[in-house]
Amino acid sequence: MTRICIDVRCLTEGRKTGVEEYTLKLLLDIFEADKKNEYILFLSSWKKPAFDFSLFEKYPNVKIKKIKFPNKLLNFSFWYLNWPKIDWLVGGADVVFFPNIIFGAVSESAKTIVTIHDLSFERYPHFFSFKRRLWHIFVNPKKICQKAKCIIAVSDSTAKDIGGLYGIDKKKITVIYSAVSNDFGLVDRNAKKLIEIKEKYGLPFKFILYLGTIEPRKNISGIIRAYDFLQTSARGTKNLELAKYKLVVAGSSGWLDESIFQEINKSNFKDNIILSGFIEDADKVFVYNLASLFVYPSFFEGFGFPPLEAMRCGVPVITSNNASLPEICGDAGVLIDSDKPEEIGRSMEAILTDKIFREKLIKKGMERSAQFSWKKTANEVLKLFS
Repeated sequence: MTRICIDVRCLTEGRKTGVEEYTLKLLLDIFEADKKNEYILFLSSWKKPAFDFSLFEKYPNVKIKKIKFPNKLLNFSFWYLNWPKIDWLVGGADVVFFPNIIFGAVSESAKTIVTIHDLSFERYPHFFSFKRRLWHIFVNPKKICQKAKCIIAVSDSTAKDIGGLYGIDKKKITVIYSAVSNDFGLVDRNAKKLIEIKEKYGLPFKFILYLGTIEPRKNISGIIRAYDFLQTSARGTKNLELAKYKLVVAGSSGWLDESIFQEINKSNFKDNIILSGFIEDADKVFVYNLASLFVYPSFFEGFGFPPLEAMRCGVPVITSNNASLPEICGDAGVLIDSDKPEEIGRSMEAILTDKIFREKLIKKGMERSAQFSWKKTANEVLKLFS
């Protein structure tokens, strides 16, 4: 039996960004698959965590080790003193797994495994606030990669970045794709819930959707300019049906979002742009199903959950031809140059006006997204624990 410590501090605040989604879904499938090894979930928090860790209590081989200590002070000790060792804090462990980049200290006797989701902060530091850049300097991801016995990269693109930017031996890196939750899928068009969600978020009858964090790296300003191009073209050709499509920008605000709201305010079609705000997890599947098209021209993604989520819900996807997105989406989405809003706009028009092309994308998207499952991801990670 192997004692495996998993650092779950990323879950304590109850947020649901990509890292939290990855950690939660992966752990649940690992615990469903592995009944023989012992798992200790490590967390530290001075106050009561926002996440309900009792979710894991149904697994007899999983224990939770919570220390009541402020994370900032603990991180300070990890950074300056390389102490205390996390495996000591949990009573000993053969393996210590970090599902994300975080401050930590582990004894040499334990096998340290860390997941690297992306190195966007290295590639595009200007997309991050000063506070976020400073955090990455202090946490020192390069040093974390150097000290780890094994590194999980969520895509080939991320693996190449780890090797290229940090000079890490590729033998230490294992590519294990993230996945798409089974919560996403087709919803009956007659389902009453669709109407409820439409009213809840003030969604229009026909719309193009962006769903994600409102931040510069996601290239939302490019989506606004592409939408302006689409609407200008629709009115120029007097395509009244195309002119009916509105743009929904859904998600919570991130850092450096001021320029995005400025872009919306100067749009000639700002009255057609709807900011729906944060979408609850349980509602996302319905929002996707209500959309006519999903647009995600991000400048950089280590994996990219939203395009696959949209595909699984039967929505055609436009996404970028950079970083991991071509690798993840394949030919199931329309790949565009994220620096060319007109190209995005033309792709919008092509999908919304060509029914055959649209249906082809929907079919390919559903087939592609079905290839990614958390069960498969969990089984691959379990191999590294042995």
